[in-house]
Amino acid sequence: MSVRVGLAQLNLRLGDLDGNAEMVVAAYDSAVADGAQVVVFSELTVTGYPPEDLLLKPAFVEGAAAALERIASHAGEVPAVVGFPEDAGLDGPIRLWNSAALCWDGAVRGVYRKHLLPNYAVFDEQRYFVPGSDVGPLLSVDGVTVGVSICEDLWGPPRTADAAAEDGGLPSIVGGEADTSPALAQVAMGAQLLVNLNGSPYRRGKQADREAVARTRAAALGVPAVYVNQVGGQDELVFDGSSFVTDAGGDVVCRLPAFREQVAVCEITVPGGDVAAPEGAAGAACSVLVPMLDPLDEVWQALVVATRDYVRKNGFADVAVGLSGGVDSSAVAAIAADALGPDHVHGVSMPSRYSSEGSRTDAAQLAANLGIDFRTVPVEPAHAALAGMLDAPAGGSGSPTDPADSAAADLTDQNLQSRIRGVLLMALSNRFGWLVLTTGNKTETSVGYTTLYGDTAGAYAVIRDVPKLLVYELCRWRNRQGDGERIPQECIDKPPSAELRPDQRDDQSLPPYELLDPLVEAYVEGDLSAAEVVEVARRHGADPELVHRVTRLVDIAEYKRRQSPPGPRITAKSFGKDRRMPITNFFR
Repeated sequence: MSVRVGLAQLNLRLGDLDGNAEMVVAAYDSAVADGAQVVVFSELTVTGYPPEDLLLKPAFVEGAAAALERIASHAGEVPAVVGFPEDAGLDGPIRLWNSAALCWDGAVRGVYRKHLLPNYAVFDEQRYFVPGSDVGPLLSVDGVTVGVSICEDLWGPPRTADAAAEDGGLPSIVGGEADTSPALAQVAMGAQLLVNLNGSPYRRGKQADREAVARTRAAALGVPAVYVNQVGGQDELVFDGSSFVTDAGGDVVCRLPAFREQVAVCEITVPGGDVAAPEGAAGAACSVLVPMLDPLDEVWQALVVATRDYVRKNGFADVAVGLSGGVDSSAVAAIAADALGPDHVHGVSMPSRYSSEGSRTDAAQLAANLGIDFRTVPVEPAHAALAGMLDAPAGGSGSPTDPADSAAADLTDQNLQSRIRGVLLMALSNRFGWLVLTTGNKTETSVGYTTLYGDTAGAYAVIRDVPKLLVYELCRWRNRQGDGERIPQECIDKPPSAELRPDQRDDQSLPPYELLDPLVEAYVEGDLSAAEVVEVARRHGADPELVHRVTRLVDIAEYKRRQSPPGPRITAKSFGKDRRMPITNFFR
């Protein structure tokens, strides 16, 4: 026995209620034409995910309800399962359900309300929603009984972090007292198929966790599971889609591509029941089984999609990137060229008196390799003028004799160059309407190795959540993709340097990145204390004093990160929605 399920993996536009309704209607018609007997969409389809405080606006919720009515009125005899925010009729700020509408024959015929509301990592659902309590209604699709749930409902056990064991962490609790998934009751009531609507943002390795959960759940309950996720970038989140189906034994039999829209129909064998395929639809259904991406390909695609959607959904066509000839700006320019096309990327070299000839030529070579616009705007005239202006109030000597004064003057001069570059990039943005992409990586952002209002000036921080060593890996991976050397090898090989003073190198101010990256990961993503990070450091040959210095740098740079642009999340904990640390903080 089988049923044909349409999986609608769409790149929704958050808040575009009419536009999203049109996309849903078009996807529904496409799936029905391909023989679908039910079409499943993602979580909060009508609004896009996550709508955040738009949900506090009554007019927004009313508009979503009107858009849902338009979708429902279009639905024919084939049911559509569509996510939307539902007014619960309660007083107070929390007055909504996170719901799935079951639509057919021109109306909403039933509503399922999400039970388990995640409130960890990037999720704030308890701020907006009250939990549902009914495990139904169950949907009947040509004789097959279908249980509907939303995202966390499939996982079941309460979680406090966006992480999972390799097997989903479920085998020890499936069917036990700790298992809170509505799926258990649905199967007990006769469900032969589970469909799960998702707004699941990407992080590295998450698809394996999702599939482990669904496979474990399906095999334990003896029913197939359908998992539908949205795709596309939304501010600092990026959604990979990767919708899939498991059979009743827990094997993945259908997987849609990552980071691409697709509407596909999968024919699923269900236990029991008498199910007939729709007349005339023989051979119309297709089962897609796309392999999971290579880990580096996965990250690159996430950054490309996030950048493309941030730029285009905010009404821009072109971007500007400051090119230093280093690996970070090279990676950002290459990602932007893949995301928008080289004609829409403008590389700007801004050499100072300290810029090496190699850095200038490497930046020009990168632009030529990528086929992007390249222009040079030297900062020396502004640097000399501003340095002279600062020299007067400092006493006019130009060369402090006190070592502390000398160090302060050196740092001031370095930051001055960076801020001049930020001013120039923003001026080009004003003149030509380009959106400025910043180039700081996660490691440097962590320890404050950035200049506020300088290299943090811009609208989107493409590699803000990418550790330094991963930047190198991504650049090497991109050069192996068969379309030539996109990023000059010289940019990858040279010792990293800000080039803001003579013969400067990063390792003069920071530990080697081979050591620094694991320390940052332990402190930021692992939520370890400084004392606990000491144990991590010992395994990497670092002394405790260095650990305390690094963790202190992370803490005191919080004020910089609060004033820096957003960037796409690719790790389990990025700087943004899922790491909310106080700026004024005495805990060590």
